[in-house]
Order: sequence, then C-alpha cells, then structure tokens
Amino acid sequence: MMMRIAINGFGRIGRNFLRTLLLDTTAQEKMQVVAINIGPAQKESIAHMFMYDTIMGTYPGSVSIEDDYLTIDTTRIRIVAEKDALKLPWKELSIDWVVEASGRFTNRQDATLHLQAGADKLLITAPAHDDDITIIPGVNDAAYDPANHQIISLGSCTSNALLPMLKVVDEAFGIDQGCMTTVHAYTNTQVLLDVEGEDLRRSRAAALNIIPTSTGSSKMIGKILPHLHNRIQATAIRVPVAIVSLIDLTVTTKKEVTIEALHQAFSAAAQRMPTIIDLCTQPLVSTDFKGNAHSIIIDTQLTSVSGTTMAKLFGWYDNEWAYSTRLKDFLISTQ
Repeated sequence: MMMRIAINGFGRIGRNFLRTLLLDTTAQEKMQVVAINIGPAQKESIAHMFMYDTIMGTYPGSVSIEDDYLTIDTTRIRIVAEKDALKLPWKELSIDWVVEASGRFTNRQDATLHLQAGADKLLITAPAHDDDITIIPGVNDAAYDPANHQIISLGSCTSNALLPMLKVVDEAFGIDQGCMTTVHAYTNTQVLLDVEGEDLRRSRAAALNIIPTSTGSSKMIGKILPHLHNRIQATAIRVPVAIVSLIDLTVTTKKEVTIEALHQAFSAAAQRMPTIIDLCTQPLVSTDFKGNAHSIIIDTQLTSVSGTTMAKLFGWYDNEWAYSTRLKDFLISTQ
C-alpha cells in the first residue's frame, strides 16, 4: 500500500527531501507526497524555489503551480498555507507520515498537534525533546517499534555523521574518551552581515568569518550511545562555505589501534552499511562531496595515530543531501 506523506515546512530540508524522493524510482513506488504545508510562505514562489536551487542545481524536470497544487513532472501535490497545526488537513488526506521540516515542532507538546490533526506518525527533521524515540540510521535502527513510536526524530545532520563513526571505532577498539569538532557549512540560522544578537559570534557575517559555536551532538551521543555519555566533547566551527561539512574526531581507545586497523574496521562497516558509510582514498576537497548521499565519508589520507591508543579521523558529509536521504530511507524501511 502506498505510503501517504505530508511535508510541513518547505525550506532547505523540505525541498531536499522531496528531491531525494522524486529522483528515486524505488521510493516513488512506496510513498507519495500528497501535501506540503508552506505556512506563511508565498505559494507563487515555491515552484521557482524548488526548480532553481543554488546548491542542488536546476531540477531536471518540469515544475509548475496552479491554484492549490504544485505539479512536478507528473506528480501533483496539494499546497496548504496554514499556520495553525490543528487546522491542517491531515485527516482529510489520510496522511500516514508528516515530515516535520519547519523547525518549529520539536517538542512533544507541539509535535502532538500534527497527530491531533489526523496524521498517524511524525518524523522530526531535527533533534527533539520528549520524542518517542530518536533513530540514527546505521546506529540504532532496530530500536524503532512501529506499535509504540509515533513521534520520531532522526537527529541532526551532524549526529548522523558522527555517531556511525563512534560506533565503528567503539565496537572495534573501545572508546575511552574523545573530542569532536564539526567544521560546518553556514546555514540559514546565521546572518549575511553583522547584526546585533545575543550570540556575539553568530551575529557576525557568515560568509566572511570562521565562527566558533556550539553543537548539540554531545547530548545526542548520550541519548543514543549512553555508555559514551560525557566522554566525547563536541564543538562546532561555522566556516564560509554553503554546503558540505567535515567531522574532526580524536579519541583514545581501550585497545591498541593502527591506521590500517581503523581503515579495515570502516571498510567492513561500509560493506555492512553501504548507504551510510563510505571511504575516500583521493585528495579531495569539500565541493567534491556535494550531493554525496552517505552519512559520513572517511578521508583515509587524513587518518593519524599517536602512540598506540590515540587516533584522529576525518569524515566528510553533505549536511543537506545526506540527511534528507536518510529521512527518505527511514520512511522506506518502515513499510
């Protein structure tokens, strides 16, 4: 039976998610996006914004909007512009899953409004509070229980990159402690030019500065891998690129470790999880990973070991496309 999907919020992740689905013939056989709630956005602009994208490029098909429907190739999607979640037509449209991509419904009280409006389940595209479960593909997929989980979070793009790295190293060598820095592309939460704000660093021009900031990845580690709680410190540095980010992970291990053994562990993991982990042996840069759907790509040329129990690993990830692909893949896996 075809899964009926609604997207709430049609920004970066909402549009990326829809593209991943429409460009995947297997996904189109299993699910259909029947509605998009654009909230306060203008209906007239969404076809243009979907068709033309600075990062993803021009959509390779036809896109138009007429009355209350967005037509992409032969797919017609109802457009809703509703600010009140309780008034969303999820019951009328028999929605199985809402992909919550507005960034506004990340706690149970707000997320439940989608269920009250008639949706069966909610997939939050951000770290959530009081959700039924957070799933990081490749780490705790088996924990999802369709009978008991209605409000599900897939964490963040960074946690989807970091946690598979941690799992591989921990299972092979045991992690004692570590530090992680995500060298992260700027996002829409930042500003183009300096502006007054509570966070004086994030108030500075995103495309002109290297900006130290925080990340919620430390909390996610404790949530998904509780035995590593408070043992991995995480921080973030926003840099002046629009897409593709880089994990810099340093850990001390309980067992002796070598560069070769690390790469063998990740090669084995990539065979088990070919959509999640990949390895790169070429001297590439960030742009080369744009559009890569893997959660993390280990850069083998940058791996180093100090002594016998300290290792440094680097991994690339497209912080929009890879995460959006995980959303699509998770929904497929629930059927």
